[in-house]
Amino acid sequence: MYYPYMLYNENCRHEPVFKLKGDPFVIDLSYKNSLLESIKIKDQKKFQMILQEKMTPDFSWGFSGYLERRDTVLCNYPQMRVDKRYYHLGVDIIVPLGTDLHSPLGAEVADAGYEEGEGNYGCYVLLKHEGNFNTFYSFYGHLNRESLPKKNTILKAGDPFAKIGDFHENGFWFHHTHMQIITQQGLDRGYALKGYCTEKDLGEMNDLCPSPIPLFKR
Repeated sequence: MYYPYMLYNENCRHEPVFKLKGDPFVIDLSYKNSLLESIKIKDQKKFQMILQEKMTPDFSWGFSGYLERRDTVLCNYPQMRVDKRYYHLGVDIIVPLGTDLHSPLGAEVADAGYEEGEGNYGCYVLLKHEGNFNTFYSFYGHLNRESLPKKNTILKAGDPFAKIGDFHENGFWFHHTHMQIITQQGLDRGYALKGYCTEKDLGEMNDLCPSPIPLFKR
């Protein structure tokens, strides 16, 4: 059975990645948001302050979307600009620094490490999910270094496995995690550390990096 249809099987234990309350603050990080043109987007500490001002006191968490086109943000980073990889392959879940992440399904830690460089993931975890369905992976970036699990650690659905990281360890981004689904085909095609794609690649993304929204249960 393919993702995400296996999530509707009554024998599939599916737990929230975060313990969240209330409605999300939905932020548009696409090229259509004129706010992004009026600030220095590489100054992520300043951007964090802007987010907190907009979210307080009504929202305790935030969310930004899958397949958003983020030219304005990403043109600042040569690793994305060179190939025009501007389409977001995950969802960004905005929560406070140090918040625990929990495994949405039973999993094995396929990889945990650090991607160096401003605008990259910093600390990340790749979880492998397998069972009576086609094996797939969930990826989480911008994490805390000290909280990273060891490779091959076995997790049950709902087990905590990492925490949200700060600027010095998360690729110098605002406090959030990038959550992405990667199929086995996607992993074989090199999408384990590729969170954006080009416009010409969009047609393949349902097979390589489908929407993580069904897995993001709250």
